[in-house]
Amino acid sequence: MAKSLIASAQRCVNLYMELNPKDSTFPTTHYPTPGLVRMAQSARSGWRCLYTASNGTLYGVCGAGVYAIAEDGTLTELGAIASSSGPCSMVDNGTSIVLVDNTSAGYTIRLDDNQFVPITQDSFYGGNTVQYSDGFFVLPRTGTTQFYISLAFQTEFDATDFASKVGFSDKLVTLAITKRYLFLLGTLTTEVWYNAGGDLFPYARMPGAFIQHGCIAPFSVAQMDGSVYWLSQSPQGKCIVVRTEDYAAARISTHAIENEIQSYPRVDDAQAFTMQIDGHFWYVLTFPTANKTWVFDLSTSQWHEWLWLDQEGAFNRHRAACFAFAYGQPIVGDWENGNLYRLDPLAMTDDGGPVARIRSFPHMVDDDSSRVMYREFIAAFQVGTGAGNQEVPVFLRYSDTAGRTWGNPIRASFGAEGDYLKSIQFQRLGMARDRVFELSWSAPVHTALNGAFVQYKSANQ
Repeated sequence: MAKSLIASAQRCVNLYMELNPKDSTFPTTHYPTPGLVRMAQSARSGWRCLYTASNGTLYGVCGAGVYAIAEDGTLTELGAIASSSGPCSMVDNGTSIVLVDNTSAGYTIRLDDNQFVPITQDSFYGGNTVQYSDGFFVLPRTGTTQFYISLAFQTEFDATDFASKVGFSDKLVTLAITKRYLFLLGTLTTEVWYNAGGDLFPYARMPGAFIQHGCIAPFSVAQMDGSVYWLSQSPQGKCIVVRTEDYAAARISTHAIENEIQSYPRVDDAQAFTMQIDGHFWYVLTFPTANKTWVFDLSTSQWHEWLWLDQEGAFNRHRAACFAFAYGQPIVGDWENGNLYRLDPLAMTDDGGPVARIRSFPHMVDDDSSRVMYREFIAAFQVGTGAGNQEVPVFLRYSDTAGRTWGNPIRASFGAEGDYLKSIQFQRLGMARDRVFELSWSAPVHTALNGAFVQYKSANQ
C-alpha cells in the first residue's frame, strides 16, 4: 500500500484487531471477520439499499424491486422503481418512508399498509440521499448548490422550501444529518446548518462552522456514533478519509491507505456503510471499480481489508453492498445477485465458500543489520477446535526481498478437536538480513491469532 515496499510489510485481510488488557502476554488479538449466512434470495440482482423503519420492519431495494423483508427472510415485493442499479436511500418520519435512487424520481411507502406510491409533485426533485430530522425530510438538489425539505411531518413538498450552500462557490454533492445538525458536503468544502426554528425556513447556517474538506464520492458518506465519515477532496488534493469531530474534519486514513486509494482508476463511485459488530464500530468503504473493500475500526483506529475469495482463488471486494440492523441481527445485501445474508461472527465461511485470512508481520532486522539465522517461528493461535476430527492447515511464507518475492508456503496444522496443547511451529527457516513473515489460512474453524514468537541467532555470533 505504501509508496515503497520496505514500508508495506504489514497486511491484515479478513481479520480485525482487538486490544487486550495491559497485563496480557500479547497486546492485541486478531479475530476473524464475520462470515455470511444466507437468509433470503430475490429473483432480481444487486441489493442497493436496506433500511429498518421505525415500525421495526426491514425494507430493501434489489435491482428495480422494492421489498418488505420479514424476520424469517420472506420477501414481499411492494413495487418497482424506474432505475435498476446504483445505491438508493430510504428514511421514514414515523408514518411513511421516502425512497430516492439518485435520479429525479422519488417514492413513498406507507408503514401501516406498505402501500408503494411514486412521488409526482413538481416541487420534488429527487436526490442521491434522503435524511430526516425534526419532522422534515431533507434532500440535496443534485447539480446545484441547493437543498430542500418537506412540509413538517408530511411527504408533501413546497417549491419555496429550499436554501443554498453559499459559503463557497462549489456545488452541493450530498448531505448528512447527525446529532440533528445538517452537514452540506460540496465538491471542495462543507457547511454546517441547524434548525433555528425560522418562520419562513427552519434551517440556518451554524456561525463559524465551515469545513475545508468537500466530498469526492457522494455514496462514501455515512454516519456512525455521532460523526459523519466520507472520502474527501479539497482545493489542496483528494482521497483523504475524514470524519467530523464537532464542526471540523479529522483525518482517519493513513498515508498508506491514501496512496492505495489514489492508485485506483476511479474513486468517485466509492460506497460506504457503517455497522457495529461485537462492540466494534466499522466504517466499511468499498471501491466497486477497483474491486476493493477497506474497513476502519473506530475502537482501535486501525484499517483492515475485508475481501471475498472467488473460485479462481482471487480476492475481490466484499459481497456486502448495503447494511441494516434488523430483528436483532446484522444483515447485508449482495452487490451482484439477489442474496441477502446475516453477518455471523461464528460463521467461518462466506455462504459456504472459504474465507482467506492473512496477517503479515513487520520487517525483522537485527540491530546492526547482520544476517540472522531463524531457528523457529511459533504462531500463537487458538487451537483445538478442529473440523470433524480432521487436521486443518495453516501456512507460513516469508520474503527476504522486502516483500517483492516470496518463498513457497510451508504447511502446518491447527490440530484436531480437543488438541488444546497443539503448538504451531515452523523450523529451520534459513538466514536473511531483512525478513517479512506472513501467515495465511482459510480453515472453517474458530480460531484467533495473538501473534508469534521467533527464535533467531545473529550469524555474527
